[in-house]
Amino acid sequence: MKYVSRTMAAMWVAAALTVGQLATVRADQAPPVNVAGIDKPVIVVTGSITGTENWTSNYYYVLRGAVFVQAGATLNIAAGTRVIGESGSVGTLIVLRDGRLNAIGTRTAPVVFTSDQPVGSRSRGDWGGLILNGRAPVNIEGGEGQGEADTGVYGGTNPNDSSGTMRYVRVEFAGVEFSPDNELNGIAFQGVGRGGFYEYIQVHMNRDDALEWFGGTADIKYAVASNAADDSFDWTFGWSGRAQFIAIHQRGDDADNGIEADNNEFNNNLLPRSNPQIYNITLCGDPDRNEGGEGPRAANLRRGTAFTIRNFLVTGFKSVGFQISDAATSAQVDNGTSQMGAGVAWGIPANMHASVAGYITSGRFPSVTLGVDPGLSTAGCANHENPQFQPSGVATLAGGQMAPIQPPNDGFFEPVTFIGAVPPAPADNWMSGWTSFPQR
Repeated sequence: MKYVSRTMAAMWVAAALTVGQLATVRADQAPPVNVAGIDKPVIVVTGSITGTENWTSNYYYVLRGAVFVQAGATLNIAAGTRVIGESGSVGTLIVLRDGRLNAIGTRTAPVVFTSDQPVGSRSRGDWGGLILNGRAPVNIEGGEGQGEADTGVYGGTNPNDSSGTMRYVRVEFAGVEFSPDNELNGIAFQGVGRGGFYEYIQVHMNRDDALEWFGGTADIKYAVASNAADDSFDWTFGWSGRAQFIAIHQRGDDADNGIEADNNEFNNNLLPRSNPQIYNITLCGDPDRNEGGEGPRAANLRRGTAFTIRNFLVTGFKSVGFQISDAATSAQVDNGTSQMGAGVAWGIPANMHASVAGYITSGRFPSVTLGVDPGLSTAGCANHENPQFQPSGVATLAGGQMAPIQPPNDGFFEPVTFIGAVPPAPADNWMSGWTSFPQR
């Protein structure tokens, strides 16, 4: 790792933090610089991380440009640490194959990756985001891919590969768009294996997709994707991971699908086929057209993907709930590979597209109710500053009157008594204490 002092960078950080104190800007090669407004020493990080690095909450860490965790290196980030992406240099953290990122926060002290702009002036795309590259299988010809914006080679033959662990982590105001189809997501899981652990993760106000999976087998649990300017939860190139307790909140000023799901754009039937298992998900669109008409669909299932989506709540989207967009994707339902069931869609002009509604009517997708309030307020769910994902109580469809489909007893999934991402009141809301929804 390189530590570099720059007075201007420190001033940007001071504006972002605005704490009204004096602190020392740490430098290895230059004398310390005292900058008003910073309450901790600042470490500006450039270049590559090799060996083992331990970042702690005693410092602020500024990512200047693309910072690479090299193969064989491990970056450990402790609870309460704040990592700041420098906007002028598109600060980005990239974990290369065989590198490790262990960002371990707590409910009261999450690890936060954020913008260097002042509170009130932050916006989507202020900095790059996080990219993890692994050696798990992808369905790209040749078995390897090149990450968007030159963020590393990914893919391989090891489904149990590990890129590290992230727990109680928030990523906000990231996601630079260099050009169409060449963008940085909030967190990109590129060929990441199931050997790592990812839980209690929020991506907020991202310029492109919030969470995107490029193949691999990685799992995620207790995740929030909020106010993304494109898709909230996106997969392609053969992702076959597991997901449980996923909360999606969109803002209609600039959004696309809640879920955008592909197998392979160029050959819809390439193997390994995308086939994630998703249990207990809530997708909240933005029904307010005053700030924009974006956010048409809860899910666009296409390009040959398979899927399991169960125990879902869907509301507030401007056009349609779930949609199957082509014959290659419908074929996965018809042959029994894809599954859907135990869910409610309401408060949408077409609660389900005809491509999905037919399977509901036939019983192929069982226990799905359309057009009935399940005990979750659409308006509360769509509140940008304080979205409410918790059903009002157990005496509702979401709270327990609709029997959920139990996920596999495989050591990852948890048994459930409710529909959607969050248990009904008065149960503990797992989103409390570590998530945040600032608009600027």
